[in-house]
Amino acid sequence: MTNMRIIGLAGWSGSGKTTLVTKLIPCLLLRGIKVSTLKHAHHGFDLDTPGKDSFMHRAAGATEVIISSGKRWAILHELREEPEWDLPHLVAKMSPVDLVLVEGFKRDAFPKLEIHRIANGKPLIHPEDPHIVAVASDSAVPDAKVPVVDLNNIETIADLLLRHAVAIDTVAAS
Repeated sequence: MTNMRIIGLAGWSGSGKTTLVTKLIPCLLLRGIKVSTLKHAHHGFDLDTPGKDSFMHRAAGATEVIISSGKRWAILHELREEPEWDLPHLVAKMSPVDLVLVEGFKRDAFPKLEIHRIANGKPLIHPEDPHIVAVASDSAVPDAKVPVVDLNNIETIADLLLRHAVAIDTVAAS
């Protein structure tokens, strides 16, 4: 995993993080870069359907359930009163790729691109977070103390992410 690199996309809800990630992935793939993503959810979420066998396995108390088919597989892991896993432990579960794009984990200490939309009316994150390497915005950000790039310039953002991504083993456990 030592060749895997990581960079985050941080921003307030509604800033366009997911939209940007879905535009960046094809751009990076065209450059020959193998990409995976890791998304932090603030609330509980479910990938399983009540009534399905895998759901019933989990509901019965299984810690992990692997669902597999000819098209994909997934591991559902129930924490069962264990603490939430941190970023390095989650990435350690991933298959090796060139770049991991992380959406969320904005309080963790690793390089991040801040996504900022003026219409959201939210303050910038970067003055408080020294790990913000640049801001992608839909308008000018005169108070920015880091480079600002146009939120719609996917190629420039991809260049920036690749320039600032770090080896995964440099991201310390929180």
